[in-house]
Amino acid sequence: MSALEPRGEDAARLPVRWRARAAPLEPLAVVGEGLVAVALARRVLAEDDARLATWEGVAGPGLLVLLGASASLPWVDGAVYLGRDDAAPSLLLPCALAPAVAAPLLERALVAHARGGGAKWAVLPASMCLVSMEAARPVSRVTLQAWLDTATTGHTP
Repeated sequence: MSALEPRGEDAARLPVRWRARAAPLEPLAVVGEGLVAVALARRVLAEDDARLATWEGVAGPGLLVLLGASASLPWVDGAVYLGRDDAAPSLLLPCALAPAVAAPLLERALVAHARGGGAKWAVLPASMCLVSMEAARPVSRVTLQAWLDTATTGHTP
């Protein structure tokens, strides 16, 4: 993960502000951070193996991102749902929020800031994070349970 917040002299030139989106994007991902990530992991683990096989995900300390078909994504209170804006196809943006700047400009700036050419990125405005989706893999019950154990105990398994 890399910070979304610009650094140094660029900070004054590239503020990223967000506003309500006129028409929400179709959800393609769900994100949990902190305790919401733990709740999301528990919700996902409650599903059967057939459902798990339809999702991909990435995880890190205090963060869980799940990719899948809109109708299949689990609902978790406090989670953020991300979708794709055709004007910025390499970004997954909050379904209910739009950047105050043109989406293609935001995309170019974020990809340049992250130094990642063709990667797909999840944009999390609240925590000011930009998460690479390059490492997304099919959801594994064993791997997700190990992540959850670490997240709830603070110890690596």
